[in-house]
Amino acid sequence: MSVRALMHTVHTRTASDGAGVRLRRSLGQTAAARLDPFLLLDEFASDNPDDYIAGFPAHPHRGFETLTYLIEGRMRHEDHLGHRGELVSGGAQWMSAGRGIIHSEMPLQERGRLHGFQLWINLPAREKMKPAAYRDITPDMIPEADLDGGAHVRLIAGRLELTEDESIVGPVRGLSTELWFVDIALLAGGRFEHHVNPGHNGLAYPFAGGIMVGPDENARLLGPQQAGILGDGDRVVLRAHAGPARCLLLAARPLNEPIVQHGPFVMNTQAEIEQAMRDFRLGALTDPPRQ
Repeated sequence: MSVRALMHTVHTRTASDGAGVRLRRSLGQTAAARLDPFLLLDEFASDNPDDYIAGFPAHPHRGFETLTYLIEGRMRHEDHLGHRGELVSGGAQWMSAGRGIIHSEMPLQERGRLHGFQLWINLPAREKMKPAAYRDITPDMIPEADLDGGAHVRLIAGRLELTEDESIVGPVRGLSTELWFVDIALLAGGRFEHHVNPGHNGLAYPFAGGIMVGPDENARLLGPQQAGILGDGDRVVLRAHAGPARCLLLAARPLNEPIVQHGPFVMNTQAEIEQAMRDFRLGALTDPPRQ
């Protein structure tokens, strides 16, 4: 049994996206700042409506999937296929752009706090041109559990063993990358330990307080708003540092395929990117709208 160590830290950078939404970007700052199959991880968190009110008006995607997880606030998704859904505090939305989707994500509030995350997950070459798909995940669909050691978990994707005879499974299932996405709240002095698939890439991202990552005798501190890239191993151990903490824990099977990205299009070759841009200009990026 080997516990995953904290190998290196990606410090977030302030960025602006959409029509001017202020956010903090860890993965995805540059082409080198990815963790296969994760392309991008953004955190948006503000009490100032000027930082988020403009939202993300209609824009295209092709070739990857997104998972949006909202800690606090309300947003609306709409797309060219006629999907329309509201993302509320504690809920999530999964979207597969596949061959193409045009969608918007707009705040449903004019004041108050908006806090959440968006994760971009690459699609394997054989799935990049599949039909687009979308799913709302309401807070009550996300299983929660209190674990021994002072941890409370919300499981958005993957499986988590509670005891030898009991487990919970997140509502996001069936992805080729075998995504594991856990929201972990640790009490002061709290500890989380669990199996993780060897060979899957993993990272931890504390967003309230700091955590100690790795085996107890060799743990390293990971501060808030930092993405910690984990080494290989079959277990992960996280401990709260100097008070309570809350973090995301992610893992997934790497695709080991070439990546060529141009803004909202992620393909395997430059020729495929040029085709995506051509399709978008000609109105042929997406499947036709539902009648």
